[in-house]
Amino acid sequence: MLSGDFTSDNRPFGPDQALAAFAGLAEADGAFQARHIGPAGHDVETMLRSVGADSLETLAAQTLPADIRLDGAMGIGPGWSETEVLARLSAIAARNTVMTSLIGQGYYGTVLPAVIQRNVLENPAWYTAYTPYQPEISQGRLEALLNFQTMVTELTGLDIANASLLDEATAAAEAMALAHRVAKSGSTRFFVDEDCHPQTIAVLKTRAEPMGFSIVVGNAAKDLRAADVFGALVQYPGSSGRVADPRAVIGALHEAGAIAVMAADPLALTLLVSPGELGADIAIGSTQRFGVPMGYGGPHAAYMAVRDAYKRSMPGRLVGVSVDSAGQPAYRLALQTREQHIRREKATSNICTAQVLLAVIAGLYATYHGPEGLRAIARRVHGLTVTLAAGLRALGVAVVDQAFFDTLSIEAGDDAPDLLARARTLGLNLRDAGKGRLGISLDETTTPETVRAVWSVFCADAARVRAVALELAAPASALPDVLVRQSAFMKQAIFNSLRSETDMLRYLRRLSDKDLALDRTMIPLGSCTMKLNATVEMLPITWPGFSNLHPYAPADQAAGYRILIADLERWLCQISGYDAVSFQPNSGAQGEYAGLLAIRAYHHARGEGGRTVCLIPASAHGTNPASAQMAGMKVVVVRCDAQGNIDLADMREKVQAHAAELAAVMITYPSTHGVFEENMRLVCDLVHEAGGQVYVDGANMNAQVGLARPADYGGDVSHFNLHKTFCIPHGGGGPGMGPIGVRAHLAPYLPGNPQETDAAMVVSAAPFGSASILPISWAYIRLMGDAGLARATQVAILNANYIATRLGQAYPVLYRGAQGRVAHECILDLRPIKDATGVTVDDIAKRLVDFGFHAPTVSFPVAGTLMVEPTESENLAELDRFCNAMLAIREEVRAIERGDVEVEHSVLRHAPHTGEALTVTAWARPYTRQQACFPPGVRADAKYWPPVGRIDNAYGDRNLICSCPDMGAWAEQG
Repeated sequence: MLSGDFTSDNRPFGPDQALAAFAGLAEADGAFQARHIGPAGHDVETMLRSVGADSLETLAAQTLPADIRLDGAMGIGPGWSETEVLARLSAIAARNTVMTSLIGQGYYGTVLPAVIQRNVLENPAWYTAYTPYQPEISQGRLEALLNFQTMVTELTGLDIANASLLDEATAAAEAMALAHRVAKSGSTRFFVDEDCHPQTIAVLKTRAEPMGFSIVVGNAAKDLRAADVFGALVQYPGSSGRVADPRAVIGALHEAGAIAVMAADPLALTLLVSPGELGADIAIGSTQRFGVPMGYGGPHAAYMAVRDAYKRSMPGRLVGVSVDSAGQPAYRLALQTREQHIRREKATSNICTAQVLLAVIAGLYATYHGPEGLRAIARRVHGLTVTLAAGLRALGVAVVDQAFFDTLSIEAGDDAPDLLARARTLGLNLRDAGKGRLGISLDETTTPETVRAVWSVFCADAARVRAVALELAAPASALPDVLVRQSAFMKQAIFNSLRSETDMLRYLRRLSDKDLALDRTMIPLGSCTMKLNATVEMLPITWPGFSNLHPYAPADQAAGYRILIADLERWLCQISGYDAVSFQPNSGAQGEYAGLLAIRAYHHARGEGGRTVCLIPASAHGTNPASAQMAGMKVVVVRCDAQGNIDLADMREKVQAHAAELAAVMITYPSTHGVFEENMRLVCDLVHEAGGQVYVDGANMNAQVGLARPADYGGDVSHFNLHKTFCIPHGGGGPGMGPIGVRAHLAPYLPGNPQETDAAMVVSAAPFGSASILPISWAYIRLMGDAGLARATQVAILNANYIATRLGQAYPVLYRGAQGRVAHECILDLRPIKDATGVTVDDIAKRLVDFGFHAPTVSFPVAGTLMVEPTESENLAELDRFCNAMLAIREEVRAIERGDVEVEHSVLRHAPHTGEALTVTAWARPYTRQQACFPPGVRADAKYWPPVGRIDNAYGDRNLICSCPDMGAWAEQG
C-alpha cells in the first residue's frame, strides 16, 4: 500500500488552506450529498409509497439477501464540503513537483489549445456523453472520431484506423494478437526490437505468455530470423531516439509470410516517411503529444492503423459512414466492433471501451493546427534537438546517434547519476536509460532556454556554454534523406479550414449540439451507471500539479500522487472489504484481465498450474469470457434458471466435474439481470471448497456501496469501474479506470511497475494507469462519506424499483429478486410486443429520441429487451418524464395492436424524426407532424432535434467508409 506523510482523513488546515477550510464549515453538513442525489426528501417519500416500502432501509432489506448485508459503517468518515475538498486536493497537488520533463519514452509536454480545453475537455456536453451505440444522437462525437481516424490513416499511410485504443503498450499487444491471426506463418514467436519502449516490451511479455506466444527481444537489423516468427515490432523513431530505415526488416518479414508492426510517433510522421510507404502492415502508437497532458500516465488515446485486408480483424471500435432514412450521410460504429460480446470466449480481444474524449481532443488538435501547423511544430522540435546535439558535441559530450528526430542518447558512463542529479537541481528530468546512458527528449513546450539549461547540466562553466551557443551555426536536419517524407497528408477540407479560434469555437458548438449527453437528459443505460459527474470533481484534473507530471518522474516528485493513491486504495478497501488495490488497469476489461492473471499466478505459485477452467454464468458481460480466454483459461458456461439466477444444480455439477482444474468463477453481482441472487455465499463456498477463486465483476458495484462488500461474502478479487460507480465521466466512450481489489493472498500477484525489468505482470504502460483522472473519484468518495455513499446506493435501488413499478404493467419486468424487488436496474421485456405487433426494441429505442431521451441498453443481456438503470442522480421529475415517455410509446404500440395503423407506416418505425419533418412540402404519413416531433410531454422550447434519421446499419457495412469522405463524390456513388 502506498503511503504519504499525512493522510486525508483530517480537514486541511495548512497555511494556505485554513481560511478556505473554515469557510467550508459554513456549508450545511451533507450539502453535496443532496446535490449529487436527485430525489429530495419529499420525493423519496412519494416514491417509497409508490413501490410499497416504508423506508429506504426497508427497501434495501427487501432487495439484498440478509446474509450479505454490511453491518455498520465502512469507516470512511463524514462527507466533506466542496470547499474543503478543493482545498485538500490543492494541497495534495502542491506536493507534486512539476519539473521540465525531458524523459520522453512515449510521454511528452504538449500545449492543449485553450479553445479545445474550455469547449471539450471542460465541457459536460462532451465528457458526460456515452459510447455512441445510438448513432442518431451521437453524430457530433462520431464526426470528431472520424476525423481522428482520418488523421491516423493520413499520418501512417495505411488504409484504415480504429477510433482509439487504451495506450501505446496495450495497442502493441493488440497488434501482436492481430498479427498472429492474419499471418501466414505457423509460428508462435513474436520478435520485438530492443529499441522499443521498455513499458511496451513489459506489456507484450505479460500478454504473450497466457496466449502461448513467446517474445524474442533483440536487434531487428541483426538478430531477426523472419522465418521463425509470425511478426515483429519496431519503434519509429526508436525509444533511444535513433531513426533507422526498417525496409529491409519489413521485406524479410513479408518474404517469410510474417507481419510487420511499427510503433510510430505521430508528430515525427509529419516529417518522416510513413509506415505504410515503408511497407508496414500495422501501425500503432500514442497520440498523447497532440494536446493531451501527460497526467502521470493517462488517459491518452492510442491508435491502430492497418492495411485494408485486415480491417475485419482489427480490434476496437471503428467509425464508419452510412446513410439515414432520407438517404443522407450519417456516421455510426461499423462492423460490429464489440466483438467480445459476439464471440465471447472465442474473442481475440476484450476491448469494451476506447479513449474517445482523448481521441476527440487529439483529432481536434490536428484539425486546429492543420498539416502545415503540425509540420511547423515538428520542425521546431527537431531544430531544437539538432541544436542541442550540436552544442553537446561542442562541449565534448558523446551523443550516440547521427540520425534522430526529438530524442538524444548520451553516453555518460559513471557520471550518469551525478548528471541526473545536477539536471534536477536545474529543474530538468532526464531519462536514466541504464548502463551509463541518458536520454533527452524535446517537445512542443521546449524553449531555447531549456536547451541552454541542458548544456549547463553537462558543463558547469557558464562562459563556455555561452561561447558554444554563440558559435553554433544554423541547424541542419538530422533525418536521413531516404526517410524524409515527400507525400502530402491531411488534405481533407476539415483539416484546412479551421484556423481561427472563431471557426474552431463554432465548429465545436455545432458538433456538441448534435449529441445527447447527461447535460441534456437522463441516460438510463443499464449496467453503465450514468450518474452525475460533478463539476467540483472535475476541476482538479487540469491543475498542473496533476496534469503535467511524467509517469516515470522520480518518486519523490510525485508525493502528492502517492498520498492521493494511498487514500483511494484505503477507501476502496473499506468499501469492498479487500486488502490491497492496484490502479494500473486503465479500463474495466483491463481490470478483469489483471484480476484473472493474479488468480492464475496464485495457482501457479502453489504448484497448481493445471487449474485453467473458468466458470462463467450465461448472463455474464461479454468481456468476462473474452478476458478469461486472454488469461489462458478455458471457459465453461453455467446455465441460468427461468428467474435469471445462476442454476445452482448446474453450478454444482460444473464445479464437481472440473474440481481438479477449477481456477475461478466470474460472477457479476448483482447479476446482469438486475437482481441480487440469494445463493451468492453458497456459490462462493462451492468454488472455494473445490480450490477455485471467486472473481466478482464490479460493473454493478453501484448497488452495493455501503450496503454489502464483495470480500465479505466470498469474493477474492474484483475490479472497480471508477467510470461508473465512482463518477469518472464516460467521455463519449472513454476514458475509464478499472483498478482491482484483492484479498491478501492475491496481493503478491498484483501488476508490477512497467519500469522494473523483473515485474512479473504488467497490464498497462503506466504504473497507475490513467492517474490524472483519479482525483475525480477521490473527490466523490471524500464528498459523500459513509452516509452519503450508502444513501446513494439506497436511492439508486429506489429509483430502479420506482421505474419497475410505474412501467411494470405496460412492459413486463423480466426478472425480480426473491421479494419481488429489482436491484439498481431492471429489464423490460419487449418481446411480447414484437410478437404481437412487429414493433421492435429498436423502434422503441429510436422513438425515445423524439421524446429527448437516450435509450436504455438495447437487447443486452437478453435480446428484445431494454435494460434500464436510472442511477441515484436522477430526480423524481426526470424519472416521471422518462416513464411518461415510455407509457406514451406503449399507447402508440396499442394503436398498432388495434389495427389503427400498420407497423411499417407507424410513427415508431419512422423514428427518430429530424427537423426536416416540419418543413418538407409533402407529408404522406398516417400520423401528424405534431405527433412525430412533439409527442406528449415534449415542449417546443426544450426540443432536441436529432441531426439524422434512422441509420441504415447494413448499408454502412456493405459500403465501408471509415475516413473523412469527399461528400460530393460519395453522394454520387451512393
